[in-house]
Amino acid sequence: MIFNEEHKSQPITKLQVNEAFTRVKANGGSAGVDAVSIEKVKANPRKYLYPLWNRMASGSYFPKPVRQVLIPKGNGEMRPLGIPTVVDRVAQQVIATELESKVDKYFSENSFGYRPNKSAHQAIEQCRINCMKYSWVIDLDIKGFFDNIDHELLLKAVRYYTEDKHILMYVERWLQAPVKLQDGTIKHPQGKGTPQGGVISPILANIFMDIVFDKWISRRNPDNPFERYADDIIVHCRNIKEALRLLEAIKERFRECKLELNRKKSKIVYCRRNQKRQPPFKVRYQKFDFLGFTFKPRMEKKGGKMRMGFSPAISQKSISRITEELRKMKFHRWVHFPISKIATLLKLKIRGWLNYYGKFRKSAMRRLFKVLHVRLTKWIRNKYRRFRRKHWYFAYKHLQGIAKNYPNLFEHWQYQGFSP
Repeated sequence: MIFNEEHKSQPITKLQVNEAFTRVKANGGSAGVDAVSIEKVKANPRKYLYPLWNRMASGSYFPKPVRQVLIPKGNGEMRPLGIPTVVDRVAQQVIATELESKVDKYFSENSFGYRPNKSAHQAIEQCRINCMKYSWVIDLDIKGFFDNIDHELLLKAVRYYTEDKHILMYVERWLQAPVKLQDGTIKHPQGKGTPQGGVISPILANIFMDIVFDKWISRRNPDNPFERYADDIIVHCRNIKEALRLLEAIKERFRECKLELNRKKSKIVYCRRNQKRQPPFKVRYQKFDFLGFTFKPRMEKKGGKMRMGFSPAISQKSISRITEELRKMKFHRWVHFPISKIATLLKLKIRGWLNYYGKFRKSAMRRLFKVLHVRLTKWIRNKYRRFRRKHWYFAYKHLQGIAKNYPNLFEHWQYQGFSP
């Protein structure tokens, strides 16, 4: 875009807006309440991006309501997700990029969520190492974290890192933006909550939790390592007494900051990594889930010997979620496609599962791929008439023959032990 530069009251440039749109476009996503898609904005930047820059640079920009959609959680409940308009996402990306450059260097090394050069795999690896060093874990789950962040405390946390007026002004406006529910009614925030799904939400959550938890526990309990990914927190302790005392202190800290722990999901877990050593009392929890993986005692080989360890593998919740995703695809009915076409359509999904869940104890994914093979067996019975009146085993044998003759057809067949 070529526009005449002029003096504006806020230090926001056209280049920032253009770069922000490039990132929003790469992330994709649907339209907001105005039904304007990314393609429309891309086709006519003069109509959408130039007015955005003009308003942001002059301080007259106000966001539109956030469109709310409900997505299923692993436990059968629904999670509200807020979708700002594409233009509002660009505006949020402008401020989020500027804010991230100011605050990220001050964040804890134990914070891994939504940060450059940090990943969930790094958090899981650090958690695995600490579980082998410490006998007890506090698995923390914050009740409705994104819905209960106090606006006043959040703005106070942002001011701790920056006094830039345009950042504080626009953050406050986004926090006060109304939400359009699925029935069309408009809901105004009551001084708390930030829509999960907004571009600015992850960096604001990190700023808030850095003050509320990371810096607090590092100052109060420097000998208790932890891993935090957004609002998922794992804290390591040496013994049960230390864990009980620290859990009570964390509850009190969150209460002061107007947050509440989920009592059903927050728990103290014993990291059993030896067959002989056990505490002198009955332990209620000996496993926990973190970022889609289940940590629990497992036999593993080290130095040529089998021993008890405490390591992660894909969780049952993750398997159930992916199984439900496969069920909804109903590809066993795609009889108008050859099996090579089904393999192509599933390729990116399977590769994504392998890249994420296969990082630790890949063999545990066999249960997931058994479900996929059952679906493919159903496809064979629907596709070929000769298998319909026979036992399903004959269709499964046919699938095994395909896997033997074409071992690279499906992405997971290329790994040992994952063929049917």
